[in-house]
Amino acid sequence: MDPITLLTAFVPMITDGARGLINKFTGGDGAKPANAEEAIKLIDADIRKLEAIAKLDGGNENTSQWVSNVRALQRPCAALLIVLTWIGVTFSSVVNAEVAMIVSNLAASVVFYLFGDRTYMHFKKDK
Repeated sequence: MDPITLLTAFVPMITDGARGLINKFTGGDGAKPANAEEAIKLIDADIRKLEAIAKLDGGNENTSQWVSNVRALQRPCAALLIVLTWIGVTFSSVVNAEVAMIVSNLAASVVFYLFGDRTYMHFKKDK
């Protein structure tokens, strides 16, 4: 596997480790609310951010419904196409090794996009 692909898979872990080291040496715990009012403001900011992302992803009332449906299907269809291509390349004996490596790296990034971040957050939550 390409070193860049491996690096992208471990970037969240590396950044959390660096943040933990900085907090250890500086004695800080990161940004934590000092009282309930600040905690509520942080939660409201997160909600507003998620609403803005949903609004961007959902389109607007001037967009035709079929355009919204095509936009919504782009990521799942692209991921399925890449994974199916990787399966085909893996079991094919006529594919060039360089092409197989490129397709494998692309499939690795798709699999990390689908499962890696959630898996890492699950492990992070358990500790």
